[in-house]
Amino acid sequence: MSKLKEGDLAPAITARDQNGELITLEEYKGKKVVLFFYPKDNTPGCTAEACDLRDNYSRFQKEGYEIVGVSADSEKSHQNFIAKHQLPFRLISDPERKVLEDYDAWGEKKMYGKTYMGILRKTYIIGEDGHVEKIIEKVKTKEHSAQIFLD
Repeated sequence: MSKLKEGDLAPAITARDQNGELITLEEYKGKKVVLFFYPKDNTPGCTAEACDLRDNYSRFQKEGYEIVGVSADSEKSHQNFIAKHQLPFRLISDPERKVLEDYDAWGEKKMYGKTYMGILRKTYIIGEDGHVEKIIEKVKTKEHSAQIFLD
């Protein structure tokens, strides 16, 4: 599988959000999309990242961005995460890892000297035309919005 690069057409997405509703990338055509991949709902780093995006949501909206998060958590887990932290954006439930794999967000990780497969924290900025404009591979969870707005 080839690695997704800036300038590439973003892979199509057809998945379910936290409410079981179908979500596609096509429905965001004409808008910029912040597509962020994170390992797990309600963990410290993922909560910090989602809350940073939430706290800057009005700026994202004003500048024409939509935000969509993706993890392998269940729809129910996403519902709880959204309710607990008042998240104003949709979260994709991807237990089959199709979206994660299409966006190179599933891969080898290391922790405490052990190697295992898991979700890689990364963010794609997708332009109005559906092409990848920017890829953030080293996400700073507490300052993620600032990373996105830096050009």
